[in-house]
Amino acid sequence: MKEKSKLISGLTDNKIVRKPSKYFSDSEKHLIIQEMLKTGCTKVEIWEKYTGQQEEHGQLLRWMRKLGYDDSIPTRRPNFVANIPKMKKKETSEKLSDSFENLQLKKRVEELEKQLKDAEMKAIAYSTMVDIAEKEFNIPIRKKYNTKPSKK
Repeated sequence: MKEKSKLISGLTDNKIVRKPSKYFSDSEKHLIIQEMLKTGCTKVEIWEKYTGQQEEHGQLLRWMRKLGYDDSIPTRRPNFVANIPKMKKKETSEKLSDSFENLQLKKRVEELEKQLKDAEMKAIAYSTMVDIAEKEFNIPIRKKYNTKPSKK
């Protein structure tokens, strides 16, 4: 029981001991949150300063909601703001490469369609040529299916 009372008072053997989070009054919570917002320190830094614990598990955000602070207030440092223009450039370059690849694929498809039409026309021309030759020379050129091979 003495240990608990020493933690609340903050003193043990002339040393300052940080309070556990459940022992902060509402006025102390206000002061802690205001310090965090004014100094720009992270929640973890403030939490460690006042409690000595490494992780705060969202406690400061809960306090802010409970005490009526605006949720839109940034509670962490924007460490990625400098990368946003680079990220946008990367996205546009990806879009350009995608559009370039799409153009290449479209050209390839057109080329293949053209080759297919040519092959179909050649097949039709060959078939008509064989038909005309069979009529004129009166000889069978096409192989007749379902015939037995000759025995020699």
